[in-house]
Amino acid sequence: MTAVKRPKIDDGPVAHVRARSGGPLWLGAGVAAPPGMLRLTHPDSTGQALPVWPDGVTPSILDEYQVTPIAVERSGETRRVLAAVLKCCWSDLSVDPWPGGPAPVELVLDTYRALIGRADDLMRNWAVGALRRLHDSSWIVMDDGVVVLGPRCALWPVESHAQLQELVRRLPEPERPELTVVADADIVAAAETTPDLASGLGGRVEGGAAEFGDLLGGYDERRRAELVAAFMVVEYAAEPVQEARFAALRDPALRHTLGEMLARRGRTLVQHRERWTSGYDDTRAAALTTSPAPARQMPDDDAASDVTAPAPDDGDLPVGGGEGVRLGVSERAVLTLVLVHSVAIPRAEGLLPEDSWLSPHPTPVDELRRHTQLPIGELEAALRALRHAGLLGQVKAGEEAGGYVPGPQFHRLTPVARRRLQEELILAAGPNTPLAAAVRARRSAK
Repeated sequence: MTAVKRPKIDDGPVAHVRARSGGPLWLGAGVAAPPGMLRLTHPDSTGQALPVWPDGVTPSILDEYQVTPIAVERSGETRRVLAAVLKCCWSDLSVDPWPGGPAPVELVLDTYRALIGRADDLMRNWAVGALRRLHDSSWIVMDDGVVVLGPRCALWPVESHAQLQELVRRLPEPERPELTVVADADIVAAAETTPDLASGLGGRVEGGAAEFGDLLGGYDERRRAELVAAFMVVEYAAEPVQEARFAALRDPALRHTLGEMLARRGRTLVQHRERWTSGYDDTRAAALTTSPAPARQMPDDDAASDVTAPAPDDGDLPVGGGEGVRLGVSERAVLTLVLVHSVAIPRAEGLLPEDSWLSPHPTPVDELRRHTQLPIGELEAALRALRHAGLLGQVKAGEEAGGYVPGPQFHRLTPVARRRLQEELILAAGPNTPLAAAVRARRSAK
């Protein structure tokens, strides 16, 4: 396969927006990571860059403040499957867990079965779904029946390695019959020759340039901790948080510094009365539509959407909550249908306030099936991806699914993004209406 020349990556905030919307950034040989990012360097000197948290604080700080993080679908199974992957891929506990080594997916599934003590088809389906979520959010890389630890595992703090080592030692070894067709070692050896997997094998972690030192250096330890805590909360909480609970949101001077910290990541504060969250800065997000994405060995869609993807949920074994989820045509079509039926129609009937993008009116699955030409499997995959990204929430009624409503990521829309999405919804729901004609006329006049 001919390697594609990779241009110099975007600097600063645009790079952070690209990483949050599209996952870890691919770097050409010798290209440094932008400030605030680690560089994971592979043996061929290419690498990946991914953002690090300020002052070594992880999103688990949300637990200290009793703030709810972004929900992870079937989080229990997902964490256990990640533990099984770690058990299979981290064979040498004397070195750091990342990058580890490759392992067959079937070995991971057998380890998971030994961990939970069940071997029925339902649990296998849940485990396969968890592997897919972990792959989509870059906690693992899965290709051709083999899995390796993903780049986000390099973010595990060194202080947590002893705990992870103890976890790996305690996980049971799977009982596997002797394979008579293809041995595990042969599966791994064959997979190591595939470009997708080989690009993620081996490497070292290199620290990047400091990002917030000049902003935080002038504060004492207490106020610095307050700023970092507020930064983590507005970035990773599922809902906007009360400003009264955080000094860095109450104090205008501290809030200004917090805004500057977010700006360096292409983010901005978003206010909901006395509550705050964060979202994409409109200028930085728009830059992604005018600047080319860094070239990669594999095809990629790296465009930012109007709604930010959720960040990973981090505990003892952090798992991906959708950061880096890319929306394709199917996902965008399904999301539009839900917005039309859960927001636009109820708003037209006077059941929703004009500025709300959240709704208590779920769109039934049957309604989605009736109004889309997508095959059932593709529809279900799109719904799964949208739930994973926090763009949809599922409402259940009794034993049957009640339907889908807009997810918590809609809190993160800036006023400009809200207005743009409102116009897109007008064009989708009533393309031949006078209001849609006015939207098109205003856009053409720009």
